[in-house]
Amino acid sequence: MLLCDIGNTSYHFLEAERDYKKDTLSFDPVTIKEEVNYICVNPKIKTILKDLPNWIDLSTKLDMGKYYETMGVDRMVASEAIENGIIIDAGSAVTVDIVKDGLFQGGFIYPGLNAMSKTYKDISSALEYPFNFNIDLNRLPKNSTDAITYGYLKTLYAEVTSHNMNIILTGGDAKEFAKIFPDAEVDENLIFKGMKKILMHS
Repeated sequence: MLLCDIGNTSYHFLEAERDYKKDTLSFDPVTIKEEVNYICVNPKIKTILKDLPNWIDLSTKLDMGKYYETMGVDRMVASEAIENGIIIDAGSAVTVDIVKDGLFQGGFIYPGLNAMSKTYKDISSALEYPFNFNIDLNRLPKNSTDAITYGYLKTLYAEVTSHNMNIILTGGDAKEFAKIFPDAEVDENLIFKGMKKILMHS
């Protein structure tokens, strides 16, 4: 079974237990002849794949009624992977989704690390500092690096922990966010688990 999670910058494949990525700018999906079950948030690539019969769009097998109309398919599929918990997908945006008894309860979207860093820099070059994920969020900062970090992370941390649920971290920056959510589970293949679950029940 070949699965593929397609974003704006890469095709992320899972074949058996091996995962690998291909760049969206250089990879040609025509080169794959076997059947591929995929999800895609990249409209341009989705248009290309519609003409390739061996590429099967898994979003057509989702119960869309469980989610809201403009929700990203990657968030839906990740939510399908769990029965209970809070999913934090730390990528170009940070998405937070809550699932209880297998049902999506709602969620929110937060800027990703690069986007938020750029925001501070655009305000003033004096605010161009790296985020400190070893910060103590229970103490008000007394330096600029921690002040910026605290402003970015404290609201997210407080909202997530207020729900008192298991936290699952995924996405490219999951390991950074694990430093402020030390009890969280890091699962870089969460979306693939959701894809497998959809295939099992379709």
